Amino acid sequence: MNADAVLNAYIDLNLLLAAGVTVWLALRWALSKSALGLEFIQQQNLLNWMIAGLVAAPFAADMLNGRVITHAPNLSDMLVSQYLSGNVGMSATAFEGLLGAREAFERDFLLGQSPLVLTLWALLGAGAVFSLLFTARAASKLRGILKGAYVLRKIGRVQLLVSDTTRVAFATRGLRNRYVVLPSGMLQTGADLRLVVAHELQHFRHRDVEIEFVFEALRPFLFWNPAFFMWRQETRAMREYACDQALVRRHGFDARAYCECLIRACETALKARRGAHLSTPTVGLVDLRNARRGATLKRRIVAATATRRADNTRVGWLMLLAALLTLSFATALLIQRPADWSHDRLMLSTIVNLERMAARNAAPAQADLPAGFVFSAY
Repeated sequence: MNADAVLNAYIDLNLLLAAGVTVWLALRWALSKSALGLEFIQQQNLLNWMIAGLVAAPFAADMLNGRVITHAPNLSDMLVSQYLSGNVGMSATAFEGLLGAREAFERDFLLGQSPLVLTLWALLGAGAVFSLLFTARAASKLRGILKGAYVLRKIGRVQLLVSDTTRVAFATRGLRNRYVVLPSGMLQTGADLRLVVAHELQHFRHRDVEIEFVFEALRPFLFWNPAFFMWRQETRAMREYACDQALVRRHGFDARAYCECLIRACETALKARRGAHLSTPTVGLVDLRNARRGATLKRRIVAATATRRADNTRVGWLMLLAALLTLSFATALLIQRPADWSHDRLMLSTIVNLERMAARNAAPAQADLPAGFVFSAY
């Protein structure tokens, strides 16, 4: 892919993230009004696959459009058709300029000649560097916590560590090993210790740590897009609801003891002044990044104690996932730039040329009029 194709896919990705988060929030609202509103394990799977589809859709659409998929519907051509039908009240020249605004921006952005584009390049570069430095600082802090902790137990490639510098249990990983870091004060409560370890191990089963790494890798490229942070916020909330449900629904798991453990962990984290804020990329028992956003603890307890639906809705969730992925790819195709000139676009170009010729012919006639002469059609 050349630079123009990469920039085109990047713009499509940001547009898709903005559109996708709107669809997701509407879907969450609709599910909350149904009996499936508390099925957070399935909703988490749906969310993760939807995000993956949105990220892959613009690149897949760019590769397939014009090669495998010919004459794909395009939003630009649809707008031109509406204009030729008389449904858009503006001049052809202005309408063509509006349609070509994105292409003109991409061209100016790649050339980088105007002061505005150079400023935009500088802002994007500074933001990306700041995001990388922030992640590097957090990773360094996380490495210090892991290095200063001591090993309590090893379970395969999972190491249980005890740290004096953190007040919140969390999970993270390296290239080979996975780590569950426990506050040293938690060793005095054996029941809570077992529940917390089970919670963090469940995050490993759901691949939540790897997903957090993916978000950190994407942040230098999408730091300016509010939709990206909304997706990350939704993912962080959904993974906790799903993890709580998966644990409580295990055979013989004490739901009451687990909810009481959550309450004590939140109380300890909120009272602590140091060591309670997690470094990224980690997945904690209590995430203070979301703790102050509404009644998070209440929602987690409601999710953990929700009654599991007896009927099998797996086929319904798969159909919903297929519909969302299809919608993502179709939207990516719609917002693609036209591959070639259609008949409607040729007609629009002809109208634009006629408008320009009429404007040029009218200008000399007005200039030749004597001073003070007034022309009247009556």
